[in-house]
Amino acid sequence: MTEKTQIQISINDMPVECTVGKTILEVCQDQGIEVPTLCYDKSLSISGGCRMCLVEVKGWEKLQTSCGIPVEEGMEIYTQTARVSEARKSSLDFLLMDHPLECPLCDKSGECPLQDQSFDYGEGRGIPAEAKRVMETQEFGPLIKASMNRCIHCNLCVRFADEVAGTAEIGALGRGDETEIRALKGVVTSELSGNVIDLCPAGALLSKPFKGRGKAWEMESFETVDVMDAVGSPIRVQVREGEIMRILPREGEWISDKTRFAHDGLSYQRLDQPYIRVEGKLQPASWADAFKIIVKKMTSLKPSEMAFLIGDLVDMETAYVLRQLLDKMKVPHRDCREAGQYLPVSARGDYLFNTTMEGIQKADACLIVGSNPRLEAPVLNAHIRKRFLGGNFPVALVGQKIDLTYTYDHLGTNALVLKEILNGNHPFAETLKGAKNPMIIVGNGALTSLEGEAIYKTCRAIAAQFNMIRKDWNGFNVIHTAAGCVGALDVGFVPLKEGHDTAGILRGAKVGTLKLLYLVGVDNIPFNGLEDTFVVYQGHHGDAGAHEAHVILPGVAYTEKDASYVNMEGRLQEAHKIVQGPGEAKEDWKIIRGLSEVVGHKLPYNTREEILAELPISEASSMSKGVEFQEITRGFMKESDENFYRTNVICRSSPTMAQCSVELVSTAQKATVRGYEEVVS
Repeated sequence: MTEKTQIQISINDMPVECTVGKTILEVCQDQGIEVPTLCYDKSLSISGGCRMCLVEVKGWEKLQTSCGIPVEEGMEIYTQTARVSEARKSSLDFLLMDHPLECPLCDKSGECPLQDQSFDYGEGRGIPAEAKRVMETQEFGPLIKASMNRCIHCNLCVRFADEVAGTAEIGALGRGDETEIRALKGVVTSELSGNVIDLCPAGALLSKPFKGRGKAWEMESFETVDVMDAVGSPIRVQVREGEIMRILPREGEWISDKTRFAHDGLSYQRLDQPYIRVEGKLQPASWADAFKIIVKKMTSLKPSEMAFLIGDLVDMETAYVLRQLLDKMKVPHRDCREAGQYLPVSARGDYLFNTTMEGIQKADACLIVGSNPRLEAPVLNAHIRKRFLGGNFPVALVGQKIDLTYTYDHLGTNALVLKEILNGNHPFAETLKGAKNPMIIVGNGALTSLEGEAIYKTCRAIAAQFNMIRKDWNGFNVIHTAAGCVGALDVGFVPLKEGHDTAGILRGAKVGTLKLLYLVGVDNIPFNGLEDTFVVYQGHHGDAGAHEAHVILPGVAYTEKDASYVNMEGRLQEAHKIVQGPGEAKEDWKIIRGLSEVVGHKLPYNTREEILAELPISEASSMSKGVEFQEITRGFMKESDENFYRTNVICRSSPTMAQCSVELVSTAQKATVRGYEEVVS
């Protein structure tokens, strides 16, 4: 006998078929029936505290909170009766009794659920009170402005910090009318903390960097994708008079604090015209003069004496067009793996996060090797935590012992333990063997080590040994930190057979065998020892690469162009032009196209659409048939001292991220980054 999954109910005398287990509120939302709520979010546990979602159920004596009551066969539900309306009005009166009613001054005004529902379901004003509650000013850190007089104790921020962020840094103290929401450690350090600003329904928690800068109705909103990590989070960019005011997630999504707050870095240290180094000093120049010097140098060299590197934020079109030019010029030395990580490219699945973030919920065991997903991809880490909270999901980590916001077995920092797992001589091997859908995550800490190739191949062998790669499941995953890397790998921007990779290119430049180094958005590699190499830098910020360049060509950032990116799951995503780039800055692919013409290898592209028609875009992510095994000998992996708030040129130019670096990063990490004052100056 099969279990019944669909039942019949009625809502406002309208027959509705719905799924067993759903709540009344969920069914109403599915049917487009409006039921107000101030303390509900589908991603968080049920609170039922605001009492705004009350409905009447025929045969039930009391009104019911629809967010917490599952539907039952034959239920007759009413959402708009006089009794329900009066109850909602009373709830609003209670919530507004202590509310300061300072809507004209509040940044939340115009997008405030409490404000909207006060007009829709109440009288649009508070009831008189002898004395309103006054709360002490609370400090939540450099990103969140707390105005707790406005707090209605919905506990959304508390539940988010506990359930999604996993840091439990926000809590409710006191009882009754003395209850107050506090940052329990005096500051909120979670990499996802900014999401509580969106969740707050009453303006109690606001964006500190945005404080007093504008109202919702003053800005236009545009959709695009984030490039601060390789997750490719869908975002909304809000603009006023050509200036980016803030970045928000699209509805139903979480974003990291770097995604949300680093956009002010787009206003600092920008390159707005070409520069040429004359007698050791950079001088402004025209595009024609800059190209003339580059061409003169290129034509004096053999193809084997030149090398090209592209960086973390480079779009797919630029990588493809540059590869086409290098093929024409017969330059073998090229690479897109700026961090120097080992990644094979014989099959697309060899370098993707094949399980996908959604697929993590189907996994039942996880081995993490040389990665800190909490810092490298906070949204992905939240998906892992969600699966962990679902139970029966053992996690093990090989690498630095860190707080991932969920419990795991630490198997040590040496990769030699992977050999024990592969041979079945380690307890976690039994865990993987007993799992139906096990997964493994390999990160840059492993792939950038001296034995990166051996560690990668051992992880692939583990995936094969424990049945992780099947037609119905792929549990082998590479976690990327750069938004542009997968797209560049897809178009084949890797060394030719006789060419050097990133490490080999840097060695060749230092010893003098490579005479010209062309950098496109490359700022995260050591540039010492390149005094005798002619360096061309193409990018949008005057960061490390620009400081070493003989010629600088100004590009535009991700919010200033239409461009394609591929996230770590292999999904093609479109970034859109939202604001104009500064000065004479141009799209990177157009710069390469112009250079190709003057260097004598003209490329046949005049529009982005012509490039898109040729891009090797594929949804397939098949794995290579077999990877030749390589023995790990020493097992030392690279320890990361990377600062979450300083990972790319936009972040490093952001005053907000610099302040976070100073206030939120541990003392040990502070020594590795520049201070706030230096960035601002």
